[in-house]
Amino acid sequence: MVNEYLKELIAKRIAGDMVLSNNYGSSLRKWREIFKSSQLDIARIMGISASVISDYEKNRRTPGARFIKKYVDALLTIDGERGWIVTKELAKNLNLLYSTAILDVKELNSPIRLDLLVNIVEGFIVNSYISSTDEIYGYTVIDSLEAIEGLSGNEFWQIMGMNTRRALVFTKVSTGRSPMIAVRVAPAKPATIILHGPKRVDPLAVKLADREGVPLILSLTEDINTLISNLRNATLNLP
Repeated sequence: MVNEYLKELIAKRIAGDMVLSNNYGSSLRKWREIFKSSQLDIARIMGISASVISDYEKNRRTPGARFIKKYVDALLTIDGERGWIVTKELAKNLNLLYSTAILDVKELNSPIRLDLLVNIVEGFIVNSYISSTDEIYGYTVIDSLEAIEGLSGNEFWQIMGMNTRRALVFTKVSTGRSPMIAVRVAPAKPATIILHGPKRVDPLAVKLADREGVPLILSLTEDINTLISNLRNATLNLP
């Protein structure tokens, strides 16, 4: 299984290559061949005829942004049907961080306010840092146990994504002490920390959050999948 974060990252790399190419048709054909797909395979997913794909690959038509997105989505859909073989290989070749510790990552073009984020994760702020004006430009959902066991210190902070004005969402948390210690010693600080899992938050975690000036949110969402779904759906229609 490949998470949404990795799929989006690979899709952007492929789409970027197509857009910047001096020969759209050659780029389309190159990526289709990398994914070991036929024109008929792509056409089936896109709901068009194979002759249309052929026209684009022969530069008889110029693809727009919408066509390129659908084309890339079709490539990934086909690869998903085959077990994500090519996507996983591309992640390695492109030196992308691929870890089961990362459950989801999303960058936002428009910010979401902290108070709205609290509602989305069905939570409440447990420390004394409270502000309704802070703006969040992304989030990363982390499996805390996998992160502690499988990531080096440098890799751990690669999961911050493209900006630090984001929420780090730690799941499978017992009391919140370990995530806050990690934040405490890290050179870069997120905009907010969300804990999912604990019935109570360690007083030390609260103290560290206050010291770092970071709002600490306890999410009461029923399960991890629902939490991720709520975040995805709430940010889907942001401009």
